Amino acid sequence: MNVREAAASLLATESERPPLSADWPDLDVDTAYAIQDEALRQRRARGETLIGVKLGLTSRAKQQRMGIDSPLLAWLTDAMVLPAGVPVPSSSLLHPRAEPELVFVLGRRLSGPGVTAATALAAVDRVYGGMEIIDSRYTDYRFTLPDAVADNGSSSHFTLGPIGLPASSLDLTLEAALLEVNGQIVDTATGAAVQGHPAEALALAANTLATRGLALEPGWLVLTGGMTDAVPLNPGSRVAAHFSHLGSVTLSA
Repeated sequence: MNVREAAASLLATESERPPLSADWPDLDVDTAYAIQDEALRQRRARGETLIGVKLGLTSRAKQQRMGIDSPLLAWLTDAMVLPAGVPVPSSSLLHPRAEPELVFVLGRRLSGPGVTAATALAAVDRVYGGMEIIDSRYTDYRFTLPDAVADNGSSSHFTLGPIGLPASSLDLTLEAALLEVNGQIVDTATGAAVQGHPAEALALAANTLATRGLALEPGWLVLTGGMTDAVPLNPGSRVAAHFSHLGSVTLSA
């Protein structure tokens, strides 16, 4: 299997499959990003538009579970946007999970290397609360880090909340999210769960892309990573995230 074939295989998956590493045991992270980029090329060829990036594994707890010390990056396209109020397309998903996130909209280009949290935050136009739906193509969510990178960070869909505020008006380390499942609060976290400060995740994204000759562009969305653990989106369930200042986001499966 080569990069192009691996990307096409992941995009075509309609049922759970073994991780790529099962047949490609020496798959490394650099090759996995090449697969991710090739999958983006194929997505754009079929009409999707690149609109930003997402970070995954930004919390220390998730990194420890995966045995890594840095988040991963993945691409966002317009086909991943789930408008508010639209039911989750459960029939086309394998085993979806939802997690609350803080989302940046960039006002200007952000290019590394050397981007700090302060310079990253200065490039932000608005901050939103959001909910990401992740959906690994791999059986039982079992995969290595390169598998996850190749699978575009288990990306599926995301929804933005109703309120966008200037970053300067918020203390993002203290911005909280309450995660509710079927009317019961099951988890809570603040922005500090994301790399200590979500702007650190944004800076990391810019600096990581710079190693590949890329940058974060004006107008792009940046999903900074799950604030809590992801919860299953079972048929008939209702999952909501309630943010301190950024309103609420509700998903119905």
